[in-house]
Amino acid sequence: MKVDPSLLEATIRRVLAQLPVERTGDGVFADMDSAVAAAAAAEREYLTRSMADRRRYVAAIREVMLDPDNLDYMSVQAVQQTGMGDVGHKYLKNKAAAELTPGVEDLVTEAYSGDDGLTTVEYSAFGVIGAITPTTNPTETITCNSIGMLAAGNAVVFSPHPRARDLSLWQVQQINRALRAVGAPDNLVVTVAEPSIENTTAMIAHPAVRMIVATGGPGIVKTVLASGKKAIGAGAGNPPVVVDETADIDHAAKCIVDGASFDNNLPCTAEKEIVAVDAIADLLKFSMVKHGAYELSADESSRVERVILADGRPALEWVGKPAAAILEAIGVEPPAGVRLLVCEADRDHPFVVHELMMPVLGLVRVPDVDAAIDLACELEHGNRHTAIMHSRDVSNLTRMGKLIQTTVFVKNGPSFNGIGIGGEGYCTFTIAGPTGEGLTRARNFARSRRCVLVGDLNVR
Repeated sequence: MKVDPSLLEATIRRVLAQLPVERTGDGVFADMDSAVAAAAAAEREYLTRSMADRRRYVAAIREVMLDPDNLDYMSVQAVQQTGMGDVGHKYLKNKAAAELTPGVEDLVTEAYSGDDGLTTVEYSAFGVIGAITPTTNPTETITCNSIGMLAAGNAVVFSPHPRARDLSLWQVQQINRALRAVGAPDNLVVTVAEPSIENTTAMIAHPAVRMIVATGGPGIVKTVLASGKKAIGAGAGNPPVVVDETADIDHAAKCIVDGASFDNNLPCTAEKEIVAVDAIADLLKFSMVKHGAYELSADESSRVERVILADGRPALEWVGKPAAAILEAIGVEPPAGVRLLVCEADRDHPFVVHELMMPVLGLVRVPDVDAAIDLACELEHGNRHTAIMHSRDVSNLTRMGKLIQTTVFVKNGPSFNGIGIGGEGYCTFTIAGPTGEGLTRARNFARSRRCVLVGDLNVR
């Protein structure tokens, strides 16, 4: 029987991709000091490489992360290893991170010329960057940070979340092999075999690490801000979605269900609570049910609360679990296609004030749009992360945008449009609200340097 060579190759690649990761080699080191030392040596060699080389290295990362077998593997393994999220949505996120994260083209030079000569302002590398990645977006964050940080001329040391250890190590090794194949210095992207709090602490304190980038909760962001180094913090959010009486209600309902159920509500940008003007609240709920939501009765809401909360806070074992599983846990047969649970709640209900990171949303009624905007600002807790509004009134949209001051403000669309998935603009999974960089890109991982040539090269 004749065997199709391309089919055979694809099968071999798939099997090899799923082999257990080796604990060391290809960018994986036994301890943090060794990892940082290797990255520092790689960065020194990287200084000698051209911008064309950088473009080639970034292209290699994109190519290996966009390999269909690798996309499938990362998406399945992220759910299996962390116990959170949705495989199909992980696939979309991984693909967007590899395709839409800005590269070397983001490093635009400014120039000033006149009688006194020529001055350029250019983006230059920090050196070695320490990057802490979350369990919610483990592979997406490694992809987008690797592209952006290497595009800016840096080497990067990753400290992954322990729950995503095996997958993160596999990904670092895949990136290293791809970089080696196109002639990059070894160990531009490294990590440790056993991620831990101790290793993260050692990375933050290491003198060769010049910048710290943390994607996670408020605790880790506070830690990196206290490091005394240049720090970028991508912290938590509690994004409200406001719906006023002028909105296209059916469209708003579909967008909210799509956005709040995306990856089982794991993204910090996802809708976390609804603030609806009373006049349209009933129609909004009806339309949400039509698009895949399930409205909890008062009794069901109380039972869900007992399951997914622990001491009034989100129970970690339920983070990123599907809506159907939550219904099953309270003894309710989930309707076919259910993606989101919604219930009416008071403004101080745990489903409203806490970032659950589960497909469960509380809906609060308010008398008018001004009250809705004011409450949304309160519920966002000053995180300046993400907010969403559905309205056809430009004045209302403008007022909310000015008052809430979030890094991402999505108007008349699902929340994921704000990070480049289905919306205009580039993609990132490191959204720096606390430190102000916003949706990070290559230029955020670089220093601004001014180079002055006096008296010459002005030819006008």
